[in-house]
Amino acid sequence: MNPRIWTDRGTARFLATLDRLTDDELSASTRLDGWTRRHVVAHVHGNAEALRRLLSWAATGVENRMYAGPEQRSAEIEELSALPAGELRALVHRSASRLGADMDALPEDAWDIPVVTAQGRTVPAAEISWMRAREVWVHTVDLDAGVTFADLPDDLNAALVVDAASKQANKGNAARLAEWLTGRTANAPELTPWL
Repeated sequence: MNPRIWTDRGTARFLATLDRLTDDELSASTRLDGWTRRHVVAHVHGNAEALRRLLSWAATGVENRMYAGPEQRSAEIEELSALPAGELRALVHRSASRLGADMDALPEDAWDIPVVTAQGRTVPAAEISWMRAREVWVHTVDLDAGVTFADLPDDLNAALVVDAASKQANKGNAARLAEWLTGRTANAPELTPWL
């Protein structure tokens, strides 16, 4: 399956999972330390807006970074997570829709334009679909509302494993990961945060 299909299906799954939660349940904790469901929803909204900035960069050639810096991202998440539940829900639905429309509108040749991720990697704009797919699916699990990695498509999980293993290997965990993934040890390595 291609990343854009994963993005569309993951977005639908995230929004459906969110919409099943009551307003009170939005304040519950998640699988992410220190984040409530409200924080996860605010982050998914912010991610859509940040990726829209990258799409704008690809479309116009005018540099438009995802965030001014990590402080901006964190401040936005905190601020938006405090919104009334209805406003927060409407915000994430609207940004998801706008991101999809921007992806649909991007000219074919613009998908090759290099943009810079929040981690400072230069990638072709085509990477944006995978970046969003990864966000919506993993954060659907993070909501801790009945969706687990076992509910995700197998090919998506395989892609997540490759992506996460690569990032962990680049952080100095390659040998321990190789030992564990090849079944040479039953002890999983202690890993740093993925993104």
